[in-house]
Amino acid sequence: MDPIVIPILVAAIVVVFLVAATVRIVPQARRYNIERFGRYHRTLQPGLNFVLPVADRVNTKLDVREQVYSSDPKPVITEDNLVVNIDTVLYYQITDPRAAAYEVADYLQAIDQLTVTTLRNVIGSMDLEGTLTSREEINARLRAVLDDATGKWGIRVNRVEIKAIDPPNTIKEAMEKQMRAERDKRAAILHAEGERQAKILTAEGTKQKDILEAQGTQQAMILRADGESKAVELVFQAVHRNNADAKVLAYKYLETLPHLAQSDNNTFWVIPGELTEAIRTVTTAFGDQSSATGPSPSAQHEGTAAADVADSDKDNVGVPEIEPNSTLALDAVAAADEAAKEAAAAVSDAKAEAEAAGETRLPGRGQTSGG
Repeated sequence: MDPIVIPILVAAIVVVFLVAATVRIVPQARRYNIERFGRYHRTLQPGLNFVLPVADRVNTKLDVREQVYSSDPKPVITEDNLVVNIDTVLYYQITDPRAAAYEVADYLQAIDQLTVTTLRNVIGSMDLEGTLTSREEINARLRAVLDDATGKWGIRVNRVEIKAIDPPNTIKEAMEKQMRAERDKRAAILHAEGERQAKILTAEGTKQKDILEAQGTQQAMILRADGESKAVELVFQAVHRNNADAKVLAYKYLETLPHLAQSDNNTFWVIPGELTEAIRTVTTAFGDQSSATGPSPSAQHEGTAAADVADSDKDNVGVPEIEPNSTLALDAVAAADEAAKEAAAAVSDAKAEAEAAGETRLPGRGQTSGG
């Protein structure tokens, strides 16, 4: 080998080493702390950087992105002397690489211990129920303490969250029983409230139904009374317009009497006092011819028999009543039936004569058939 080639190779190797030791390429979101002869010199930024070989060296490489640190469960005693295990989650970011490398030996361990001590101070002033329901307050107090302590370390704490609070198993069972009892209570209250609302709505519906039915009945009665009033008014006007005499009116009065006993619910019915007057009027209207010729032999016989019966009733006040199954009672029933048939025939004849008299006496206002 040529003796000149060996020095050239050695020089090339030295040059390559010097270039490699001089050039430093820093990735994005990274920071390199440079020490010159063992003393902090500067922090390299992302990109291409040049350092002095042999004199400068990289001490620490730091990531300045936001980091997440989850601590292990730590036992903490509450104000009511209950031990609970609390897990925390820490979100932090390095803002000063020099302080993070030279102000604290291990910033993660320092933050973890500071978090535990702060938690014990905060939770120690709260009971278990306050601890479970005051997470926002605990997070705010933790963040205030950590920001104050980690600021000089070149670290900014963005968020501190409590991940889990685990009370003892006995406390969990008691809490479950309490929550179950509370849920049962709420269910009973809701059920009672539902029944109350249902009863109120049912009562309101019944009330509205009764009111509507009463209003409907009232309106029907008013309309019925109005119709009857108008009908009576029309009948009254027709009677006065046709100038009907007292005989026709008396007959119509007698014609309406049988309707009083048509209902099945009637146990008795009252005969008005004007009945005798109406009968007298009808008798006068249709009995003129019979009165002219005198009483008939049958009428005289009936009158004499009635007088004899009346006298016998006066004389025989103490005579006992006739037995229902006797022959006299059967004869009385037969006589009553015969009398009823004769009365019905007489009413039919009177009705026919009254209609004939009405047709002849009501042709026009104030006129009669003989006019």
